[in-house]
Amino acid sequence: MNEQAGVNESQELKSFLDDTFSTMDEVLEKQKPELRQHEIGTIQFVGRDIARVSGLPNIRAEELVRFTGNYMGLVFNIDPEEIGVILLDPSENLQVGEEVHRTKRVLDVPVGEGLLGRVVDPLGRPLDGLGDISTVKRLPVERPAPAVMDRAPVVVPLQTGIKVIDALIPIGRGQRELILGDRQTGKTAIAIDTIINQKETGIISIYCAIGKKSADVAKVIADLRDRGVMNNCIIVVATGEDTPGLQFVAPYAATTMGEYFMEKGMDVLVIYDDLTSHARAYREVSLLLRRPPGREAFPGDIFYIHSRLLERSTHLRPDLGGGSLTSLPITETEAQDLSSYIPTNLISITDGQIYLSPVLFNKGILPAVDVGKSVSRVGGKTQLPAYRSVAGDLRLSYSQFEELESFSRFGTRLDDATRKTLERGWRVREILKQGQYKPLRASEQIVSLLSVTGGCLDHVPIDKVREAEEGFLGKDRDQISDVCARIDAGEKLELSDRDIILNKVKTDVVPFEVKEEENADN
Repeated sequence: MNEQAGVNESQELKSFLDDTFSTMDEVLEKQKPELRQHEIGTIQFVGRDIARVSGLPNIRAEELVRFTGNYMGLVFNIDPEEIGVILLDPSENLQVGEEVHRTKRVLDVPVGEGLLGRVVDPLGRPLDGLGDISTVKRLPVERPAPAVMDRAPVVVPLQTGIKVIDALIPIGRGQRELILGDRQTGKTAIAIDTIINQKETGIISIYCAIGKKSADVAKVIADLRDRGVMNNCIIVVATGEDTPGLQFVAPYAATTMGEYFMEKGMDVLVIYDDLTSHARAYREVSLLLRRPPGREAFPGDIFYIHSRLLERSTHLRPDLGGGSLTSLPITETEAQDLSSYIPTNLISITDGQIYLSPVLFNKGILPAVDVGKSVSRVGGKTQLPAYRSVAGDLRLSYSQFEELESFSRFGTRLDDATRKTLERGWRVREILKQGQYKPLRASEQIVSLLSVTGGCLDHVPIDKVREAEEGFLGKDRDQISDVCARIDAGEKLELSDRDIILNKVKTDVVPFEVKEEENADN
């Protein structure tokens, strides 16, 4: 029996092997070898943050290439004899003669909810040490701007929480508002306060640091984490220590990350800090790759690199989701010169600008917004109705006050009307001052502005206006809670609502007022 069983098993095994080998023979007969072309280039020259490569006859513009050691580069020039590549990784380890491989894809970045709360570089690689990022898909960093017919008017305000901006230079969702000024005048502070104010609005904020110091970027990240808004933020970082190529692609990568959420019907805010460094990085790689220089040694398409970036900011039609992407690009001026090359380019591209004056900054008027040189060409139509009724003519009257103030320095005697105008203007200036990291809701801003335009602070000394404001904003607001709720909801401010607010403010500022007898003695 055992011998018979062994024979049966050997026959079954032989039959199984015969069937297997016959199947393999059939497959191999049908298999035809296919030749594939695999292009390999050679490094001919390695310079500071650029390389020149030979070979790769079918390379495409803006295609990613991979060097030995998994270092990445972006095809920038395609000349008859060689290819100019800007390096996205340090060049110290690259050697002439090493191989270069095509990736057959343009530069793209990961997008999705997995990026929220993370710090990444422009290629989507994590920098915060929190592990890998789980994303939905990858999208090219260079994408066409939405067509004109795909756009909708800008109708919803984007509240910055800063009184002087929301009242006098309002910004709408889908707008492009330039922030410019000299060094150390508070440009980044305005951008960070705007991000902090979106904590409860559901807006996704993206902060793109270009050419900044690592310590400055670390401070921004710490500030956002301390105020609990990091979970709705993405930080894209290309510091001054990174290659110019990485700095160049950073704002495009940040915009692509934001467009993913915009196309899902969400509202996105993107801060580009700053585009002056971006232009300098582009100039550096262009000169290294021997592109012809133009004005101030910038290449001829310096305007186009910023226009194609900022044109991607828009408000989409409702049938396309109704999402929006708002841009706040930052640029640096030198010696208050708004007419220099890059600032004038950006002023002509954007929908308005917020100019920060070093003169106001040095006087302690913070935020140092120069109302006369700042403008919003779109946002006025989006402003909440309550602002129009309270601060409708405030911009004009404030500009007139500043002009009157400059002339009054030359005269010693002023008539009563001029003196009252100056007194009111000084109090308006005090009420527009605001500390950093202290954004206010729309209703709180309306109460502050109405207190000064309604004359409630006329008898409060100028040096106590800020203290009085903190007093009436911080006290029990039950009696005006309904009014504040209607203001925040976008309803108009009725005359009865004004009276309720003014009566409360007049009561709260009594302890700060100077009595008439004291004024007479003085």
